[in-house]
Amino acid sequence: MRITRREALAAGAAGLAAAALPGEHSAVAAPAGRALSPEPGGAAPPLSLQPYASYWFPGSLPAGSPAPGVVWRSLAAWDPAKDPDLPFNRSVVPLAARFAPPPPNATARAGQARVCALAAFAHTSGNPSQGAQTADFYALTHWAYLDELVFWGGSSGEGLILAPNAPVVDAAHRNGVPVLGTVFLPPAAYGGQLQWTRDLVRRGPDGGFPLADQLIRVAREYGFDGWFVNAETGGGDARLGADMRDFVAYLGSRSKARGTARNEGLRITWYDAMTASGGIDWRNRLDEHNAPFFRAARSMFLNFNWDRAGLGSSAGLARRLGRSPYDLWAGIDVEARGWDTPVDWDAVVPAAGPHVLSYGFYRPEWTWTSLPAEARGPAAFHARDDRFWSGQALDPSAPEAGPWRPPAASVADRSTLTALPFATTFNTGHGLGWYEKGRRTGESAWNHLGLQDRLPGRRWVIRTAGPRPAVGFAFDDAWRGGSSLLVEGRLAAPAELELYACRLPFPDATVVELAHRTDPGSAAVRVELAVAVDDGVAYLPAGVLRAGGRGWTTARVRAGAKLRGRRGRTVRALGVRLTAPDGGAVRWRLGRLAVRDAAPAAPAPPVAPAVTASHVGPGGTAELRLSWSAPAGAAVRQYEVRQALPGGRFRFLGGTCGHAYYVPALRRTDGEAATRIEVRAVDELYTVSAPASLTFRW
Repeated sequence: MRITRREALAAGAAGLAAAALPGEHSAVAAPAGRALSPEPGGAAPPLSLQPYASYWFPGSLPAGSPAPGVVWRSLAAWDPAKDPDLPFNRSVVPLAARFAPPPPNATARAGQARVCALAAFAHTSGNPSQGAQTADFYALTHWAYLDELVFWGGSSGEGLILAPNAPVVDAAHRNGVPVLGTVFLPPAAYGGQLQWTRDLVRRGPDGGFPLADQLIRVAREYGFDGWFVNAETGGGDARLGADMRDFVAYLGSRSKARGTARNEGLRITWYDAMTASGGIDWRNRLDEHNAPFFRAARSMFLNFNWDRAGLGSSAGLARRLGRSPYDLWAGIDVEARGWDTPVDWDAVVPAAGPHVLSYGFYRPEWTWTSLPAEARGPAAFHARDDRFWSGQALDPSAPEAGPWRPPAASVADRSTLTALPFATTFNTGHGLGWYEKGRRTGESAWNHLGLQDRLPGRRWVIRTAGPRPAVGFAFDDAWRGGSSLLVEGRLAAPAELELYACRLPFPDATVVELAHRTDPGSAAVRVELAVAVDDGVAYLPAGVLRAGGRGWTTARVRAGAKLRGRRGRTVRALGVRLTAPDGGAVRWRLGRLAVRDAAPAAPAPPVAPAVTASHVGPGGTAELRLSWSAPAGAAVRQYEVRQALPGGRFRFLGGTCGHAYYVPALRRTDGEAATRIEVRAVDELYTVSAPASLTFRW
């Protein structure tokens, strides 16, 4: 729970008063007039072997006993060598480099405003490390508009320091987005204790900050990028304010000294609450009271009650301090009203003239949490999320005017698509089942963002002289993973769908493959690959699919050879053009798009898979913890785990980018004495290795 802006103003304060989802364990009651209720996709009662995202108090623990399912831990006592869940929480995908292609509209501007998001994917406690068996999940996909993601959480009844789980970090990194954990020191009204602030900034004998060293260690061990520091506990003095300022500076500079080969430190974002006096005063702008923290941090999130004059003065002060004004996030609270939130957009990102600051969304998972019970489902969620980021018309090339200004209207999107090979199966990171080559091999719903593909960043740019067809992710059928791309509607004229902005090399040997199909009831569809190079767009035939649906088919286009002689050997955009020869209504699915310049070779299999812990429960099911090692020299995108069934069939159990996986419910088949489990490595083209097998004896 948290104070809304209206409640905060009535109470004479405004801030990020708490970071729990509704229904989360908390040491305090809800404000009058607000009820705590279970959150969609909330935590289930913990199983004995289930690993969870890690959370801590800085040092001292609360009085009393934690709520059921909550474990109180002290960060001061954390030791990675003694953390049994660390292999499940460790991200392995490096932060990808990305670029800003020319924006698709005249109002979005590169090099100016950026977007930060504070999003809660689950409760602080009971947040599974490796996804879960439900598709009801905040499967964020609009990474192209994000510059920073804060893994939001923390509460006085569970823990104040929350480390991001690996699936979220892996998905964000694949798209070039850094992820920050949360350090949350709540107001006293929400269970905050000033002692926790003092614990956090306690100095060591050498004058350093032991808990800052621990925060650096956590980020390095877990593989994420920094911390969002939110100090809202009142009662401090100038000495505490100075210690907090020095703590923030130390956290960034010390991590840089211990950083990667590029000597990059952690990203530290400061929230506008504590001032240099040590007290709490939400300034809603950058000024002399909070500027010391801005100088110490990489960026600063301004509280929500800003006004136009305050943002203008903030930008001016940032420049006088030698900083970019775009290092300031103007907070926009969308938790309660989403796209109906009133915002003075021209105060932040004027439609005419340079942008003033960047901005930060607080709780954009509103697109998920506000779904009515009767309409919950992954397709409904993505339709709402696309509207939030792209606008109601779902056309980033011509965002409509109105009270809601989606990021696509102002912020230049980014892409990481710069190298071959590249492939996507339009897998959004959750689904109602799992598919391999068009066959359903997993019956259970699931989510795991680490398995999410790089998805189209612009939803949806369609060029046609006729009516626009509807485009979106579909979850009732897929080529691989849990979803496919579905285009439906009457094609009175050819429709070109831009899928990816890119900077891909295009040698003569380049081959593009499409796995696609028509659904029952569809008209016939002529499919062409749309390739934008320096001297224009080329349309390369990819076949004609008959009406009525005949199952999946794969088209291979020797695009490099066909484009030989064209000016420029870099592809700037990649898409498809669809034509209905009879002008009828189509239902066309794209299940896979791959671009390569060499024949695929299977990666080597994982090394030494093993069951590291198990627990047999009632009804012929077992929980398993599995681990393995990476094959030498192999470029592995992810690992997939499956169960061998009688008759040569297999059941998909899950997947991860890392080297450990938790199986919540292995089902025994026909009273068998032992079950064979296979772990396979999968590369960027979704070429699968030979299996590495292990046996679980019941």
